[in-house]
Amino acid sequence: MENIVSDRSYDFALRIINLQKWLIGKKKEFTLSKQLLRSGTAVGALIREARHAQSRADFLSKMNIALKEANETEYWLMLLRDSHVISGTQFDSIHKDCDEIIRLLASIVKTTKSTLKSPPK
Repeated sequence: MENIVSDRSYDFALRIINLQKWLIGKKKEFTLSKQLLRSGTAVGALIREARHAQSRADFLSKMNIALKEANETEYWLMLLRDSHVISGTQFDSIHKDCDEIIRLLASIVKTTKSTLKSPPK
């Protein structure tokens, strides 16, 4: 599952970069787009970091932070939509990807938490 989330988060980061370029170039929106770029690209970087975590607890921590960044990204996207900087169609397209990443990360975090709590065999 980590390869799926890694691939999806990388593709998502590319979409975020392209959206940020468009927001700056066409809409002259600099503040929210910078926040969106930071959180949207951090997701994949954290997932990548988690590949070489020092322990399962470290892996869980990095995936939890990636989940928080994905949730923050969703917040910025919602603000851009609700302030009419991006259209509902633009939002729906990229939000679908964001939501999928959030669901994947939530599942990974939940599964990892349960394996940390289970007694050793």
